[in-house]
Amino acid sequence: MEYTPQDEILIEEKWQELAEACKTNKVCRRDGDWDFIKRAFFLAKEAHKGVRRRSGEPYIIHPLEVALIAVREIGLGKKSVVAALLHDVVEDTEYTVEDIARLFTPKIASMVDGLTKMSGVFNADSSEQAESFRKVLLTLSDDVRVIIIKIADRLHNMRTLGSMPHNKQVKITSETIYLFVPLAYRLGLHAIKSELENLCMMYRFPEEYKEIQRKIDETEPERQQYIERFMAPIREVLDRNNFQYEMTARVKSIYSIWNKMRRKEIPFEEVYDLFAIRIVFKALPFPSEKTQCWQIYSCVTDIYTPKPDRLRDWISIPKSNGYEALHSTVMGPDGIWVEVQVRTERMDDIAERGFAAHWKYKHSSIAQEEDGLDKWLRKVREALSSPTESAKEFLDNFKLSLYKTDVVAFTPKGEPQTLPYGATALDFAYEIHTKIGDHAIGAKINHKIMPVTTVINSGDQIEIITAESARPKAEWLDAVATSKARQAIQDFLKREREDNIEYGMQLLNASLAEHNVTLSGRVLRKLMPAYECRNKDELYSKIGAGIIKLDNLDKLLKENSSRKILKFWKLLLPGMSNSEPEDLDVDLEDELTTLDDTVVSEEGSIRYEPEFVMAECCEPIPGDNVVGYRDPITNRIMVHKATCNELVRLAAQSGNNIVKEEIRWSQQKAISYLATVEIRGIDRPGIILDLTKVITADFSINMRAISVQSHDGIFEGTISLYVKDIVSLNALLDNIRSVKGIEHIRRLLND
Repeated sequence: MEYTPQDEILIEEKWQELAEACKTNKVCRRDGDWDFIKRAFFLAKEAHKGVRRRSGEPYIIHPLEVALIAVREIGLGKKSVVAALLHDVVEDTEYTVEDIARLFTPKIASMVDGLTKMSGVFNADSSEQAESFRKVLLTLSDDVRVIIIKIADRLHNMRTLGSMPHNKQVKITSETIYLFVPLAYRLGLHAIKSELENLCMMYRFPEEYKEIQRKIDETEPERQQYIERFMAPIREVLDRNNFQYEMTARVKSIYSIWNKMRRKEIPFEEVYDLFAIRIVFKALPFPSEKTQCWQIYSCVTDIYTPKPDRLRDWISIPKSNGYEALHSTVMGPDGIWVEVQVRTERMDDIAERGFAAHWKYKHSSIAQEEDGLDKWLRKVREALSSPTESAKEFLDNFKLSLYKTDVVAFTPKGEPQTLPYGATALDFAYEIHTKIGDHAIGAKINHKIMPVTTVINSGDQIEIITAESARPKAEWLDAVATSKARQAIQDFLKREREDNIEYGMQLLNASLAEHNVTLSGRVLRKLMPAYECRNKDELYSKIGAGIIKLDNLDKLLKENSSRKILKFWKLLLPGMSNSEPEDLDVDLEDELTTLDDTVVSEEGSIRYEPEFVMAECCEPIPGDNVVGYRDPITNRIMVHKATCNELVRLAAQSGNNIVKEEIRWSQQKAISYLATVEIRGIDRPGIILDLTKVITADFSINMRAISVQSHDGIFEGTISLYVKDIVSLNALLDNIRSVKGIEHIRRLLND
């Protein structure tokens, strides 16, 4: 299908836009550079000739847009522009990587190959997807530009997501929030990170997005008046001190506002830090940039009183993504706290453009020491070389490594270690060396002995106490925040479990031989429920670890435990028929080997059909915005709240299992759903009685559990209730708020 004259005009306009961007950003520095880019454009245009995107526009517009983002919004160079223009050629046309190497260069071919492989990552099933992502990240150790171009590709896809069906939107936005947003953050692409978050919210929660946007627009005139009042005296003092600067006000992103409203359970009107003041100045050759930043900070705090616990010095110790700035919160007019950010032009360039700007300044400076971003890239390379970790474990652990790192602790010799917020002494131990982590039994934090699971703070000095006999424990996985620690613990536990399985199998075989019994499927089906094990590996592992003793093996083998076995397997495999066959052992074996995605026939034969199950991770109730995820093993459709973090993880890793149809609550069944609410208030005699009266008498709602503690005249706790839907729950919460003494009540979201 040929392009129309209108299509050609659109393509030419976009091409000229790219040409102007390349000129403005000085992409072409040598003779022949522009011809190199032109060759890539014409090849891509010819390769994608006649092809259209789902939105209807010519396909070539997409690589042009990706190249524009790479140049204009990130600041990448010539090779990146060429790779962006060609990034879909190998995947979607008959051109090969070898063709690209012959027509351009081996480096361009390598970048296009990495981009082609990455495109396949999010179209595979979960295990293939995770394994592909791991392979793709190998390109990160070779050329970070591949990942950056892929982020630009995702940004343009998100900008045009409106043409996709609902289930694809859920899949793509989940992938974006789960991996692309943290990647953009880690690579310092702040502006792109914020836009990706906003776009995800706009497609997943359009009503909430529009409402916050409306309120921001409505409060704009009043906010601008306040900002001018706040900035006027600062301008006066900075002008008097001859600083060359630009001062602006930045409103928080819609996604950030929404996230804060959800996290703190507050309305828009109570989000007081809607904006921040940013001062970007031209640094002089002398004194140092750091000194000049503190001089401006001093000018601001001479006018407005700072909040001591809200000073953030990311100049002395920059963030691991290269971010540098001074942040301070000061008390402005009318008793309003305002955040002020101070940066040099260089710092601002790195903050907005990320890795590309970071690399530009790094190579233009004399100092070549390894900084935070270099250290992170080195850690990724180390993680990629791990031979023991499964692909899914790697994907989850890699996600952990993308979180912000803003805690700096010190060894006894004063060497700094940068760790994620929420890291423990155990993370610190593994950061020093895997062997130290594996044998850790405690820590001296600021010379005081503490458990290894203690959360550390910036400035802590830590000495790890070890013992040769100590070993990692499974519960340690809940106490670490770094991917390095988690990976090391998982590796040890996996090796230990494999050893236990092998030893346990030997012990079981030997014990069975003493009773002249051979290990078989029938024997295992008797032993697993008797020892409450869900699979044979768990049985072997527990035997090998000494958790299961085989002293009563003879009795179990002789015992007719058929009904107990059937009950166990019914619990394990939802959907099994309720009838109990006469020849229980034989029919049970048949049942356990004929699981499929069928339905229960009129004759009552055992077949299976998908069923809806409320996800325990987020406990949705009627009225919540929900999404369905088909469990690939049981075929059940797990119903998650649309905001559920576990849903985001599942959709990112196994997006093809998202149910295509939008799930709506049925009004047919009078079913009760569990909801948990948090309460807090001023204690008084009879308040619990009044509370339970409103719940049980006025609303006829059953309580599953109530837990309340009182201290210093204040009570707080939780109540688990069975409610019909979100409307009845909200009505109940409104009535509870009217009870004397109740200061706060909210539903625990479990997202």
